Order: sequence, then C-alpha cells, then structure tokens
Amino acid sequence: MAKTSSALSINVDVLKKITKLAATEVNGVVGIPNKNIDLKGIVKSKNPFAGVKVESVNGALEISVYIIVSKDVNVKTIAQEVQENVKDKIQTMTGSAVTKVNVIISDIKLKEDEIEPEVETEEEI
Repeated sequence: MAKTSSALSINVDVLKKITKLAATEVNGVVGIPNKNIDLKGIVKSKNPFAGVKVESVNGALEISVYIIVSKDVNVKTIAQEVQENVKDKIQTMTGSAVTKVNVIISDIKLKEDEIEPEVETEEEI
C-alpha cells in the first residue's frame, strides 16, 4: 500500500479568533482593542491587526495580543493567565506549536458610573 500524506492548513483569521476568545475568557480582561496603538499613542493606520497578530516562525507560531483590562486587577497575573490560556487553546485546538505569546496591556477600563462628571458652578458677583 502506498502511503498518502495530507497537510492541515489553518487560516490566520481562525487563529486570531481563537486567540481573542482565549484572551477574553480570562477574568479581568474586558476586551480586545480594534486597532493597534504605537508607543506615541497614535493609531497606526498601516495594516491594523485588530489587537491580535499571528506570525509563523520556523513552523511555530508567535502571537501578540493587545488586551483591555479592568482597573481592579493585577496586571502581571492577568498577562500570565492570558499567555497560558492562549498557548493552551491554540495548541489544543490546532496542534500547532506556540513558541511565544506577547501580551500587551493597551488600556485600563474604568467603570462609567465611577467617573465623576465635571460640574459647572456659578460664581457669585
């Protein structure tokens, strides 16, 4: 009998969706930003990757995910949990090796009801 070989090809968009789902499963993660923001705070218009970037390096995956966290969380703990969950979900669901998961905290979400509105006061003459 002749051996037949087959290859599995997974679309990058699927990997991005798995990454988003895995990241938002972690308690304290509020969401994923729609666009990448550089260090200067200017929204990058060139090739925005909607908060997740997946690269294949030597057959293994390197993933970068930008997250928004709530204000009452330990950022280091949340980042570690996101790294572990993303790596586990990608490797379990696709069988692809993940060598690196970069987690970037892009924003901290404050509850709207806790933000004090500016109140205008009238000065007496």
